[in-house]
Formats: sequence, C-alpha cells, structure tokens
Amino acid sequence: MVANQQDGEGALKKNGDVFTGSLPASVNVSNTPTQWAGVLWTQLIWPLPEDSSRRNTMLAHELFHRIQNRVPIPAQNEAANDHLDTLDGRYLIQLEWRALAAALRCHTQTECQQAVSDALVFRAARYQLFPSSAAQETSLELMEGVAEYTGVSLGNRTHEEQIKAALYDLSAHVGDQTFVRSFAYATGAAYGLLLDKYMPGWRQQLRSGPSLSDLLQRAAHISLPRNIDDTASERAQAYDGATLRSAEAEREKKRQRILAVNRAKFVDGPILIIPLHHVNIQFNPQTLQPLEKLGTVYPTMRISADWGVLEASNGALLKSDWSTVSVVAPTIMGATPKGDGWTLELKPNWKLVPGGRNGDFALAGP
Repeated sequence: MVANQQDGEGALKKNGDVFTGSLPASVNVSNTPTQWAGVLWTQLIWPLPEDSSRRNTMLAHELFHRIQNRVPIPAQNEAANDHLDTLDGRYLIQLEWRALAAALRCHTQTECQQAVSDALVFRAARYQLFPSSAAQETSLELMEGVAEYTGVSLGNRTHEEQIKAALYDLSAHVGDQTFVRSFAYATGAAYGLLLDKYMPGWRQQLRSGPSLSDLLQRAAHISLPRNIDDTASERAQAYDGATLRSAEAEREKKRQRILAVNRAKFVDGPILIIPLHHVNIQFNPQTLQPLEKLGTVYPTMRISADWGVLEASNGALLKSDWSTVSVVAPTIMGATPKGDGWTLELKPNWKLVPGGRNGDFALAGP
C-alpha cells in the first residue's frame, strides 16, 4: 500500500514523498473509507482509471465518502432495492435513465420540460408498482447518488464536462448484471445537475433527507398525470420501450433460473449461518442477486469480522438486515472450515456447532 501520510501506529515507513507498507489480511481491499492504524483513510484500488474524467470523478466520490458523516444529511441504510431486479423494475428504471439523458442533452425549454416530466413519470410508475421502493431508492441515492454527483461536479471543471460525465454514468450501468445497488451511481449525478439548473442551492435541502426526484418535480413545476401507467406506456415509445421490454423479458427467464438455484442452495439445502458483528465487507455491487425477501446473494464476497475472515467465490446469502450471512454447509471442519466455493479463517475460540435444522451449522463464539 502507498499512503500520503504517516499512520497512527507506525506501520508505514516513509519512502520519498509517500509512506509505504503492507495492508493486513484482516482489512478488505475496496474503494471505500477505511479505519486502519489509527487513521480514517480514503482507500482506493490501484490502478486508477486512465481516463482523467473517470479518475477525477472517482477520486472526488470516494473522498466525499470519507467525510460524509460530517455533512448534515440524515444517515441512510443499505436498502435492498430488490424490485430493481424484476422485469418491470428494470424496464422502468432504464426508461427513466433514457429520459434523464434526454433532459441533460436537450436544447429548448419544451424539450427539457418533456424529458424531465418523462423521467418523473417512469419513476412514479415504478413506485406505484412497488410501494416500498420510494424509501429504498431514496436511501441509496442520498448515500451513493449524492457522492457520485459530488464526484462529477468536483472531478470535472466545466459544465460541459460534467454533463458528459453524468451521461457516461447513465450509459455505463446499463450492462450491469443487476441494478439493485448500482442504480444510484447512474441517477445521482443526473438529478444533481438538473437540480443545479432548476433549483440553485438545492443541496441545503438535503438536511431533511428528501427524494431527489421530488425536489426536481417541485423545482421544474411538473404535475404528474392522473393515470401514470397509461402515460408511462405512451411515453415509452419515444425511448424505444418495445425493444427494451423484449430484452428484459429474456433476462427475466434467466433470473428465474438463478432464483431457483439460489433457493435450492440457501433455503432448501443445508447451510452454515454466520453472525455479523463489527464487519467489513468487500463485494462487487454490479453482481448482486436478490432472493425474494430472504436477503441478497453475493456471487463473490470477502468479510472480515470479530470471528475471522470469510472468502466466498460461489455465492453467499446476506440477510436483508445484515445480521447474518449464510453459505452452503461445510465439507471440511476444523480451524479453517471449507465448503463449496468458500473458506473460513477462524480466530481462536470460535467454532462450528449444529444448527437449527438437520444438516445445518452455525458459528459460535467464546
């Protein structure tokens, strides 16, 4: 590791203008704030993006996360947003992305008003289908979306460069395997830049924890139609909705097969249940697989906690409230239990014990 300053415990050694050393195995590697050796760092994975806009946007985004708790925005939770893995959820959010892109590119007041209205209609249609989704999406947008808006705003010097970066965000995540966590990286910068246009000074209103879309609706003086579904269906034609719907229908067939596999592994079959206390989790936010209301399957993850380190490469089910993580039952016991695609490095006095069902195991502490 390379740091720009000395740590608080003398683990790093001065090396020219920087400080170098090795990160302990107990600390995960991720683009995230990291408390280590007496210092709260902004941790970044090398190499950084070669493109200067991508690089500067990411740097400002992650630097903001390190001081985010000092900013007067109500603390947000890691909401599941599992509706964004369904056919209708994915279809409507991609229509919203396309409308937001049109709103960023528009040239006349009429074009801009129509595009903003379309984005809000597609979002309203989604919230109507999934009543709990508004609070879930708002939570992640205030956490990751505001950070991405900050990255785009501070990482790009001109308005034209900021618009280009926001448009990149709206297109870059279309190929994500799932949108449940990555969607806010796409919407945050777009809504933020549109609010800069329609409501300068809008950031002061973040103190109340508002929805970015609600702020934009008020700022742009948009009135939603009475029949949101009909309007959304009609306006979808302007964004090639039929082709998008067809592609998402094919994906839905594959998702149902994945659901069946995950249910067989983590619900019907024998499992090991691990409690989560003082955890640090490393994962890819673009690959998560919601498992109905039971939690989210992480195809790959690394967890360090007070019991040791779990490395999983073939799936692990994280409960919705982040209280436990489950993997398939172990095939090898001892101080380093192993199973299909996972290894558990246990600290002293931690062991596996029989679980609540025949064949299940649980992790028990001192």
